[in-house]
Amino acid sequence: MTDLKDRPNTIPWPPLMYAGAALVALGLQALLPLPWPGGPWAAVLAMAGVFLAAAGIALDLATMLAFRRHQTTVLPNRGATRLITDGPFRFSRNPIYVGNTLLVAGAGLIFGVAWLIPAALAGAFATSKLAIVREEQHLALRFGQAWSDYAARTPRWLFGV
Repeated sequence: MTDLKDRPNTIPWPPLMYAGAALVALGLQALLPLPWPGGPWAAVLAMAGVFLAAAGIALDLATMLAFRRHQTTVLPNRGATRLITDGPFRFSRNPIYVGNTLLVAGAGLIFGVAWLIPAALAGAFATSKLAIVREEQHLALRFGQAWSDYAARTPRWLFGV
């Protein structure tokens, strides 16, 4: 167990959770493929997937740039040296995790792998339980009232969630 004031976790759970969920989804697709619409609906879903995946990538990149601009770590198992509240962090306390969720779900729509859609939600849920709770405790210990004020006005994910 790590000292939460030093760093939230010893293992970088979020990328492992999203990658693991995607791999399980691909395995399920090979063993138990879910039906997928063909024809024009497949094209509509693929275009929606391109939009979601592009939004996820853009959000991830914008968030990484915010970390760089504020000279703090993007690694989820390292201690924060700055509390970032601008850029993508104005809308979500976890914009990279929102971006990762959009990317996995978007890939499901692009490639017609329905299992990737619940996998995106499973990755988000696992990340919430294994990383976000500890990350928030770490930030509260590091930044005190500034963190509490930020958390009170900014949703964990998006839109008040």
